[in-house]
Amino acid sequence: MDRFEAMSVLLAVADAGSLSAGARRLGMPLATVSRKVSDLEAHLHTRLLSRGSRRLELTDAGQSYVAACRKILDDVLEAERAASGEYLAPRGELVVTAPVVFGRWHLLPIIEEFLKAYPDIDVQLTLSDGIINLLDEHVDLALRIGDLPDSNLIATRIGAIGRIVCASPDYLARRGVPLNPADLAAHDCISFVGLMSSSVWAFTSKGGKQEVAVHSRLVVNTAEAAVDAAVAGLGVTRVLSYQAAKAVADGKLTIILQPFEPATVPASLVYKQQGLVPLKLRAFLDFAIPRLKAAVARSNQLATV
Repeated sequence: MDRFEAMSVLLAVADAGSLSAGARRLGMPLATVSRKVSDLEAHLHTRLLSRGSRRLELTDAGQSYVAACRKILDDVLEAERAASGEYLAPRGELVVTAPVVFGRWHLLPIIEEFLKAYPDIDVQLTLSDGIINLLDEHVDLALRIGDLPDSNLIATRIGAIGRIVCASPDYLARRGVPLNPADLAAHDCISFVGLMSSSVWAFTSKGGKQEVAVHSRLVVNTAEAAVDAAVAGLGVTRVLSYQAAKAVADGKLTIILQPFEPATVPASLVYKQQGLVPLKLRAFLDFAIPRLKAAVARSNQLATV
């Protein structure tokens, strides 16, 4: 039995929540995955997985063993990186994640430049508006927008992002311009569920936080869809400033209710604490940070013209 392979299979099953999901993640036949887990249990003379419930669960022994496996495999990966020269020269694969729109518009062009400057580094970019766990998914670097929870991650701030409420000039000509948040009750709204509630939007005023009920004629799960719908004249939407910056700059959307917007939120690059930062990561940080700061500043400027 290849113990390292068996450990990797067990971790995939545990993270995916079932044998079948783990098999799909690994690209292995379900029978192979099941056999490797069973062989590992036989070798250890203990049950690692409880297979009785709808969702697979780890036994107490399984929880302890999975935690140990994760550390062992991380240490092996670190040793391989050191042996391959990642700490001697900028080389190897760099895994990066970022929000979808920001990643496409601002981070991807920087990565394209970086790859030309560093031919011995490859980049795997995952664009997702969800939070990806850096440790579990073996991600080197994440771009996060919002207040960061206390953690053992290292964060470098690249700027601040605000929210904006906007609508097409055509819509505002037909329906009138809301002058304060309460006026939204008389308007059709487009809600992006990744950012806010579809029934209540929060603002600030002299009296503090102000929540207003809105009628969402359309609810979408991506900022791009919300912006496209607003440009088409379907109603008023609210997104992060960079998400609508180009449409605002092109005159396709008009910002409204700006004095009532809450404070901006930070945009940061975060990565795992480690004794020695791989040179591929250090090279990317040095290359990307000033360019990302400039991109955020430009985006904020475009979104307020």
